[in-house]
Amino acid sequence: MSSEQTEVSTSQARLAPVVGPASFGLAVMGGDLKIRSANQAFLARAGASAEQATGMPLASFFGPDTDPACVHELNEAVHCRRECSGKVRFKGPEGADFPAELSIIPVCEDGQLQHYVVVLRDLHDTEEAQALLDATSRRFQGLLEHLPAGVVVHGSDSRILAVNARGAALLGASQSDLVKRSAYDDWSLLREDGSRMTPHEYPVCRTLQERRNMSDLLVGIDRDGNAEPAWLMCNTYLVCEDGSELSEVVVCFTDCTKLKRTERALHKSEERLRLVLQGSTDAPWDWNLRTGELYYSPRWWEMVGRVPGELPEDAALWLRLAHPDDAPRVRAEFDQVLAGTGSSYEIEFRLQHKDGHHVPVLSRGMILRDQQGRPLRVSGTNTDLTERKQAEHNIHQLAYFDFLTGLPNRRFLMDELQRLLSRSARSGQLGALLFLDLDNFKMLNDTLGHETGDLLLRQVAYRLRHAVRDSDCVARLGGDEFVLLLDCLGKNRQAAANEAGTVAGKVLAACDEAYALPAGAYRSTPSIGIAMFDARSASADVVLRQADLAMYQAKAAGRNTLRFFDPAMQSSIDRRYSMEHDLRQGIQRNEFRLYCQPQFDAAGELAGGEVLLRWQRAGHGLVGPSEFIGLAEATGLVRALGQWVLRETCARLAAWSGHPRLGKVTLAVNVSAQQLHMPDFPAQVLATVRETGADPARLGLELTESVLAENLDDAIAKMECLERDGVRFSIDDFGTGYSSLSYLKRFPLETLKIDRSFVHDIHTDPDAAAIVEVIITLARKLGLKVTAEGVEQEEQRQFLEAGGCDRFQGFLFGQPLAMDEFERVFSA
Repeated sequence: MSSEQTEVSTSQARLAPVVGPASFGLAVMGGDLKIRSANQAFLARAGASAEQATGMPLASFFGPDTDPACVHELNEAVHCRRECSGKVRFKGPEGADFPAELSIIPVCEDGQLQHYVVVLRDLHDTEEAQALLDATSRRFQGLLEHLPAGVVVHGSDSRILAVNARGAALLGASQSDLVKRSAYDDWSLLREDGSRMTPHEYPVCRTLQERRNMSDLLVGIDRDGNAEPAWLMCNTYLVCEDGSELSEVVVCFTDCTKLKRTERALHKSEERLRLVLQGSTDAPWDWNLRTGELYYSPRWWEMVGRVPGELPEDAALWLRLAHPDDAPRVRAEFDQVLAGTGSSYEIEFRLQHKDGHHVPVLSRGMILRDQQGRPLRVSGTNTDLTERKQAEHNIHQLAYFDFLTGLPNRRFLMDELQRLLSRSARSGQLGALLFLDLDNFKMLNDTLGHETGDLLLRQVAYRLRHAVRDSDCVARLGGDEFVLLLDCLGKNRQAAANEAGTVAGKVLAACDEAYALPAGAYRSTPSIGIAMFDARSASADVVLRQADLAMYQAKAAGRNTLRFFDPAMQSSIDRRYSMEHDLRQGIQRNEFRLYCQPQFDAAGELAGGEVLLRWQRAGHGLVGPSEFIGLAEATGLVRALGQWVLRETCARLAAWSGHPRLGKVTLAVNVSAQQLHMPDFPAQVLATVRETGADPARLGLELTESVLAENLDDAIAKMECLERDGVRFSIDDFGTGYSSLSYLKRFPLETLKIDRSFVHDIHTDPDAAAIVEVIITLARKLGLKVTAEGVEQEEQRQFLEAGGCDRFQGFLFGQPLAMDEFERVFSA
């Protein structure tokens, strides 16, 4: 491809969002105003080949009828090197010219003009479209004259601009007499009750005053002193120029005099019917299938807590109010009744009350049919079934729920467990049954009485309900035995067991809190047995028995603990539960230690450090973060740990502020997703900085790409809030996450940290080296600094330094040191 063709292609790609599709003519013009190259669309419109067009002055393509003033404007703009456009007559094939719009765009690099891009748009079709529009307008005017409805167009000053023949006839005047008349003249218009309107009440005047469309306005007009006025149904429409400036008001109206007479007759009939139905407690309704006319009685509206006419009275009203679970069934049954030959129907469903609850109703009625059996009319009544349903509910509660706690009883539990077993067999999802028995409950009953024991059971039931998901089942078997059913725990057995163990741990923690009993605070603990179930589980009874056996193992193990029926999983769950327990204790006992790995700049000077966390776990020695951070995040303890790390780091920064060397370093703290997405995270950070006296400019917060990918706008807002006070941000392990690079420029970042996985092989793997070079280049383009992690060899450091890396961190420069040791080593 030649350089000229390349220029055309490049310019076309750059201008595509501006000029639209490639069907536009594009050409590259030099500073001498001669064509260098052009695309096919330009050449086709010019009727020239690429060889013929190349070197020709742009002006040679202008037809003789081109406006000289336009040519002068274009030349002036080109001389000043500014973008311009104008309409010209462009020479086409065989010398015939056509109307076109020409745009000339200068292209500069480093302040130097490179060339001009010429965009050619054929306007021939636009003029044809205008002619078509004019013809369409004439046809529309003809159609308007033959409409059976009256149409009057008023200007913004209310005067009539146009009126069709039907409109003039309905208003009782000629078209010529009506034009120029003001809407505020005396038109003898009547309100619906027959009284005269004031001019400000006229539909057009109201529309002009209120600046809104009017619809379904019933207006009477007293013509020629007739005994009975004519009645018109009016609608008004605002016409605005450019979407804002009012230009016209269009009024459409139809003659509804006969409908008005019929309305009076119907009113009298309805009054008689109302008197007949007043003594009935049911809610009558009527539907004329031929006309679509519907009648809902006041009692019908009262039954759904509304006033008559509060909602649109159409055939779909009862379906809109029907409970979502009932609507498809009821619609199908009603359609089946209408399609059949029967003369009566009976359907039960629920209607939504205005306050949100659903009223159970029994709808019964008759169907009037013609001689061919087609339905003509349906009339019926709705009976409120609330009292009957309440009685049925009470019976169901007694049969399936525990009277003391309100929880499902054993009968309900076994039905639900059998249902879950069947669903597990179909889906392959695992579930868990947790069998819970209160420790030493009999002693409480014997010493403090059954009333106190019942109070404790109710409190335990409340805590259990709030310790699990809404979709999980909590039941009371009897006495002090409770069962929790957990469904949809996944298809991996170990992961499902972990989840069940986590829930059991939450239950143990919830039940371990003191209970408020009449005799004072009382502590009661449970023992929990867990049985996993899936498609291979034998039956509901077997699963319940397995959990019961596991519960007794928990009691034998010392109570206030949990045991799995599957021995193979018990060891893993024990370790996890033990670590969670120790983790909570470790936070309370201040068992965590801060370490810091130094960071050096290209000159070999100490520039900062990354704060790392270690756990001095009792009986296990020093534990690295990889062993406990995941559990801390799963249990929510990472928030407390993160706040502790932040406070300790800020305290160190404050203590070093006067030191000639350490006072200049920046300490970076890792921030988890749970911390960042806390609503008060910025306030919490700034409060810690103020309380410790640390310089916020020496505090860096490190975030991973995956953390930033969640709730993007919220993360940016919090980061910007902290950045305004001087806190710095960096992305840790850059290149390993999933966030879009297009979002990167939106974050208030200072530094990108290259992940150690890329640094490890840069001196041996060309692909790794290329990735690191791209990251450094990207950071430079965005004005960010670069820190490399995991630098362990001199060859790696040399490569990174040559590439422009700002800071280095890794074993080549120093291993992580306890914070006190870090201070001792680098304060010298």
